Amino acid sequence: MPGIDFRAVRAVAQMQEVLELLQFTASESSDDQLRGPCPVHGSQGDHSRSFSVNLAKQTYQCFKCGSKGNQLDLWANANSLSLHAAAIDLCERLGLAVPWIGRW
Repeated sequence: MPGIDFRAVRAVAQMQEVLELLQFTASESSDDQLRGPCPVHGSQGDHSRSFSVNLAKQTYQCFKCGSKGNQLDLWANANSLSLHAAAIDLCERLGLAVPWIGRW
C-alpha cells in the first residue's frame, strides 16, 4: 500500500472545511476560537461547549472525551477511520488529489 504525505493533506485541507463536512455548529465563537458539541463523541446539546477549535492553529480538543489533534485527526476520529483511510476520504470529499508517496 503506497504511503500518503499527511503533512501535505493538512496543508491543503483546512479545519473550517472539515467542520463544515461534519456539519458542526458552534455554540460560541471568539476570533479564531470555536466551542460547541463534539462531533467525535456525538454530544447533542445546543449549548454544549466541551469541544474547542482553534482555526488559526488548525487544532481541536474535546474536554469531555479527550479527543484532540489537527484537522486530519478530527476527520479520522469523527468517522472512526484510520489516518490513512481518513486522508484518502477527506481528499476525495474536498476534491483534492491524494498526495501519494512512492507512487509513480
